[in-house]
Amino acid sequence: MPTSPAELLSAAYNDADRTIDLRRRLHRHPEIGLHLPRTQAAVLEAFAELPLEVTTGTTTSSVVGVLRGARPGPTYLLRGDMDALPVQEDTGLPFASEVPGAMHACGHDTHVAMLVGAARLLADRRDELAGQVVFMVQPGEEGFHGARYMLEEGLLDVVPEAPVSGAFALHISSTLPSGTVNVRPGPMMAAADQWRMTVRGRGGHASEPHAAADPIPVAAEIVLALQAMVTRQVDVFDPAVVTVAHIEAGSTNNVIPDTAFLEGTIRTLSPERRAAVVAAVQRVATHVAAAHEMTATFEHDPGYPVTVNDVEVAARVLETARTMLGDPAAVLSRAPLMGAEDFSYVLEKVPGAIAWLGACPPGTDPADAPPNHSNLVVFDEEPLPAGVALYAQMALDALRG
Repeated sequence: MPTSPAELLSAAYNDADRTIDLRRRLHRHPEIGLHLPRTQAAVLEAFAELPLEVTTGTTTSSVVGVLRGARPGPTYLLRGDMDALPVQEDTGLPFASEVPGAMHACGHDTHVAMLVGAARLLADRRDELAGQVVFMVQPGEEGFHGARYMLEEGLLDVVPEAPVSGAFALHISSTLPSGTVNVRPGPMMAAADQWRMTVRGRGGHASEPHAAADPIPVAAEIVLALQAMVTRQVDVFDPAVVTVAHIEAGSTNNVIPDTAFLEGTIRTLSPERRAAVVAAVQRVATHVAAAHEMTATFEHDPGYPVTVNDVEVAARVLETARTMLGDPAAVLSRAPLMGAEDFSYVLEKVPGAIAWLGACPPGTDPADAPPNHSNLVVFDEEPLPAGVALYAQMALDALRG
């Protein structure tokens, strides 16, 4: 008899101690970026106990495990990211980070622990699988394009006879009710682009601005013009966020500087809006500067693309969560999140979805909880087995055969 969702959930809770233990071990020793040797070693140790075909990355510390089912069939991918953030932890948890200036402030330690737990559940149920499960354990999600590196190394073709044809990922959140599964079809998270600009004027004495070309008020004018550009030129139903996050100019109180530097981010939910807003930011800066007989140089660094959930897969996530965890746990997200995710690279290639697992600490209002990326963020560990079971159920449903 096939394993029911209730049985799978029960098995995940019976294995909760191992899931939480791995999570806490990873939390104590966070690593940042694309090269995470200690974290990779912990994943390899956990996978060594399972009947997986394991490979590691050549350009990063990635790990890929392949579980072959009892019968041939398609290949389904489950993703867990494992890098931390350059944040000094101040939670006071008994298993807080022991690495100065590094913290699992986005919960990637929980993602790895849940993925490994799902691998254990699925390995025990290989006879129910018609196909293969690929466990994608990636570094460098926090701005380092780790998923892109894995794709370039052949991630989707790790089973040559049956390339990956579907994918699923979970992301934990401290600001959503604990135990809820939150997902929506279409855009789930935004594209993220970084930009820098330098306004070039002519320095001089602060007492004689007419004899100089002061770039500071021009930079201020650009900041305001960008806000007007967004509200007046961007359709609210295809939105954009343009934030100026850093301004730097001058060195003292009586000197007009030659230049003013600005940098920030652009967030959008469609490729068309993304291209249009990048061009508009450059246009505004160039023309505002020109109006004051100055120049503005513009640099653009493309970040992650829009994370787009497949309509059918998102619906299946909701139905699976409802069946396994009950109606209140299955939440159709009202709107996309304007943060970015490099799982978007995978979802550009194959149909799939990413969902948010709520983990607001007990006794805390989600509206008041320190959010992901905060030095104070704490995640409720109670719903981790639910995430384990959801990972496993998505693969089982895709490979029933």
